[in-house]
Amino acid sequence: MMGGSLSRRDLLKYSGGAALAALAPRLALADVKTGAPLHGLSAFGELKYAEDFTHFEYANPDAPKGGTFCFSPPTWYFNQSTQTFNTLNGFSSRGDAPPRMELCFDSLMTSALDEPDSIYGLVAESVTVSEDKRSFTFRLRPEARFHDGSPLTAHDAVFSYQTLKAKGHPDLSLILTELQEIVAEDDHTLRLTFSGKHSDRAILDITPAIPILSKSWYATRDFDASTLEAPLGSGAYRVGIVRVGQTIEFERVADYWAKDLPVQRGSNHFDRIRIEFFRDRQPDFEAFKKGDIYWRSESTAKTWATEYNFPAIQQKRVMKREFPSEKRPTMQGWALNQRRNQFRDPRVREAIALCFDFEWTKKNLFYDVYERSQSLFEKSDFRAEGKPSAEELAIMEPLREKLPPEIFGDAVMQPVSDGSGRDRNNLRRAIELITAAGYTRTNGKFTDTSGQTFNLELLIQAEVFTRSSTPFINNLNAIGINATLRLVDPAQYQIRLQDFDFDMTGFALSLSPTSTQEGLETLFGSKSANVPGSRNFAGIADTTVDALIQKVSEATTRAELVTIMRVLDRLLRIRRDWIPNWYSANHLIAYWDMFGFKEPKPDYGFPVETLWWLDEAKAKAIGKI
Repeated sequence: MMGGSLSRRDLLKYSGGAALAALAPRLALADVKTGAPLHGLSAFGELKYAEDFTHFEYANPDAPKGGTFCFSPPTWYFNQSTQTFNTLNGFSSRGDAPPRMELCFDSLMTSALDEPDSIYGLVAESVTVSEDKRSFTFRLRPEARFHDGSPLTAHDAVFSYQTLKAKGHPDLSLILTELQEIVAEDDHTLRLTFSGKHSDRAILDITPAIPILSKSWYATRDFDASTLEAPLGSGAYRVGIVRVGQTIEFERVADYWAKDLPVQRGSNHFDRIRIEFFRDRQPDFEAFKKGDIYWRSESTAKTWATEYNFPAIQQKRVMKREFPSEKRPTMQGWALNQRRNQFRDPRVREAIALCFDFEWTKKNLFYDVYERSQSLFEKSDFRAEGKPSAEELAIMEPLREKLPPEIFGDAVMQPVSDGSGRDRNNLRRAIELITAAGYTRTNGKFTDTSGQTFNLELLIQAEVFTRSSTPFINNLNAIGINATLRLVDPAQYQIRLQDFDFDMTGFALSLSPTSTQEGLETLFGSKSANVPGSRNFAGIADTTVDALIQKVSEATTRAELVTIMRVLDRLLRIRRDWIPNWYSANHLIAYWDMFGFKEPKPDYGFPVETLWWLDEAKAKAIGKI
């Protein structure tokens, strides 16, 4: 399943959203001090780290520098791909970029991985919040530099925000929609002013996510271009070796301007971070077994259960271990593209979900490694349970006429099968639902009123997905849907996702632990439904969903946020735009025993390439140096 991360992120107005907005004052960052320079911001409550902190607790300032970390990344962003790359422009929608291009760029602020909703100054030494919380004035560090030694100024930040708002990947441009004014008051003072239509918490998404680009570098280059020229950056790493589609190395910048800042001390230990690209998981795994790749996040249950028995494991030169997953909502499932007529009726979507036999799949294919996902916010307190609480009902009652009646009952659970692989009761119910939606079943195949066959193509990007998808496809065919699997190469897959050219596809995301209106709109909001390249793969355009997303921006406490998110979860589960499939409670990790790292890992991130380090004694002991 394709993966990613959206912890970083109104063109249209709807009566439902406007009605709900009137229910509460627009408050957030409720406890933040206004009118004074601050070293960090938190959505709710106090910052963990005081102004004089020296480093994040999960980082190790005493770790040695050096060595190479070679891996295939388990997460990626924007237009990036782990299977190939044909551009080094990692912030547009064009082409396939290598993961970790973001390591080459700094942002105004950065997130703390041991707090769910806090950011601290990186390029910005301070931020001052206006009394109305619409404007944020950043004082930039005068020592900030690009890799060529040129100063990084507020004018570069203005250029970056304006350019990415107009031309950036939708994951970036959509979160900047309500950024009304971007002003450089002088070389080191930047002011961002929002329209007031969104929450002031948007700043928590935006400032860590938006890279600062060099205005002068792009004066002679087209930002939109798909290019293999490494852009000028300012981050801890710069692009080194490039073998197009095969390998990229990021070289640590020895004189990195921010290396001694509290937010960076104790990180970025490796001299080189090398990423190898494979079109399929098996060659990737073989490269790891040989020691050409040093660290691996396993995503195939069968492999984890049966294939980690090679000599290096037996010799204890390779360690196999589970690390706890982050305390973030996990969204993994299949999106049904409602831009296609056959998927617009929720009864059809429910019928398709009934054809996935998780119980059989878990027993026969997953070796009991994975559990069934019930929610698009799995592994978090945003997941709804049982009947609505009194607090949830207080949000739901004003919208009763717009909400489906079943939302006032128990939260929808995914269908449970008898584990046979072809549960007759579930398949019979699926046939009834599709028939009720207006389709006719003749000679075992469904057709619509015009005689068109009901077709469903499941788009996948790697051969490994055929194993878990084929039984699902077989059940869809058994009830009368003409279902097929379509495996395409990475470049075509990226284009088809961007253009919404698919019937159904799988996707996995780790979401922000503190949801914002801007982030949720990119996934579920009407404003993103027809924006090419957005993550609203299902094409959700529902005014009540929009209203609840808008309500998220008004939460003044985490308890309020949790309540609103649970109501949104209930509605999304009833709509069945996505079919949640499975999740793992832990990261399944194997690595050559040549690294040091602090434990426990931080709760809200697992960037091993920047937090781990080479342990020379261990590396020598296993013959790696």
